[in-house]
Amino acid sequence: MRVKVLSRNPDDYVRETKLDLQRVPRNYDPALHPFEVPREYTRALNATKLERVFAKPFLSSLDGHRDGVNCMAKHPKSLSTVLSGACDGEVKIWNLTKRQCIRTIQAHEGFVRGMCARFCGTSFFTVGDDKTVKQWKMESPEYGEEEEPIHTILGKTVYTGIDHHWKEAVFATCGHQVDIWDEQRTSPMCSLTWGFDSISSVKFNPIETYLLGSCASDRNIVLYDMRKSTPLKKVILNMRTNTLCWNPMEAFIFTAANEDYNLYTFDMRFLESPVTVHMDHVSAVLDVDYSPTGKEFVSASFDKSVRIFPVDKGHSREVYHTKRMQHVITVKWTSDNKYILCGSDEMNIRLWKANASEKLGVLAPREKAAMNYNQKLKEKFQYHPKIRRIAQHRHLPKSIYCQMKEQRIMREARRRKELNRRKHSKPGSVPLVSERKKHIVAVVK
Repeated sequence: MRVKVLSRNPDDYVRETKLDLQRVPRNYDPALHPFEVPREYTRALNATKLERVFAKPFLSSLDGHRDGVNCMAKHPKSLSTVLSGACDGEVKIWNLTKRQCIRTIQAHEGFVRGMCARFCGTSFFTVGDDKTVKQWKMESPEYGEEEEPIHTILGKTVYTGIDHHWKEAVFATCGHQVDIWDEQRTSPMCSLTWGFDSISSVKFNPIETYLLGSCASDRNIVLYDMRKSTPLKKVILNMRTNTLCWNPMEAFIFTAANEDYNLYTFDMRFLESPVTVHMDHVSAVLDVDYSPTGKEFVSASFDKSVRIFPVDKGHSREVYHTKRMQHVITVKWTSDNKYILCGSDEMNIRLWKANASEKLGVLAPREKAAMNYNQKLKEKFQYHPKIRRIAQHRHLPKSIYCQMKEQRIMREARRRKELNRRKHSKPGSVPLVSERKKHIVAVVK
């Protein structure tokens, strides 16, 4: 004779204290839940709508500059410290926690063209229109001390950019040529040049620290190896590149901000065509900076907007703008991957959330669980037309909206013209050129 005995473990259903939630037994057999997918779809739709409702990315405005903000630099060791340089030669150090300026230096006569912090965070460098490179202490001077640079180098030409090596006491400046300097010397260790035009930007690779890239006004992006005395190779585009930024997670990937309203992500091993063309801006892109994860980057444009792009997507996932914000000249993504800083023409630095609808502060465990669950639901149903429409919709200023519409019409007209030419020409005489290769003129090694 077989006897069946019910066996229950009190740990599965008895609460430890009366403040705990009641434990509900649940059978996950799909046959018992025929409406599971419609229920999840409704939850995903509500989660997407709530995400747009709570999307309030703007946090604060740091005002105090008396001229347009031209460049910014992050502190390598402190998350709450950021440096900014203005068009009147003034440098300010900000405390982001208090959201106030803690120190002001009259660093240069004319524009502050570039600035960077030393890898250890004890000092920072600035270059300006007065043909000087100056090194400053990060700490404020003692009471009674004058605000003076540690070290000043007087150059022969105007320097337009500067970047510091990630591990050694070496920095690079650009202007008429790319100069590599030792901190202890007043003359460059070596000078690198390829072509005759001025160079607007220079950046060290954060992983392969001996590599550096520069952008010249003759439409070139030139790559150098510091260990060699000659450049490696260069790519020539249709229009000028304003600046570039290396991916902090993939040593060979960099993104270039171009005058033709696009950003180009290149693999330095295969410069013949970009990996991705990022197209959403409606005016020249002036600055770009990667997130610490290397999965996204932020761009600043002359069209008065800031956009966030995933590295592998051609269109932005987010656009930030305000009525007062003018041409955005510089942008930085903070090292904790949570915030974005942008400096613009109208003398303000703005602080934004990297994820527009993210809740700041400490989250309860149930809040975290609900947030992760909603995120997974949104990923599961992201291609459903209704959810996709709500998730992608963004309100844009009228000027940007009209320009985007106009560019769409122009692009369609060019495509139609090319199709007609191909249709009425000898087969093979009008070749098919992909969007990626259209913008590349040549690669020189």
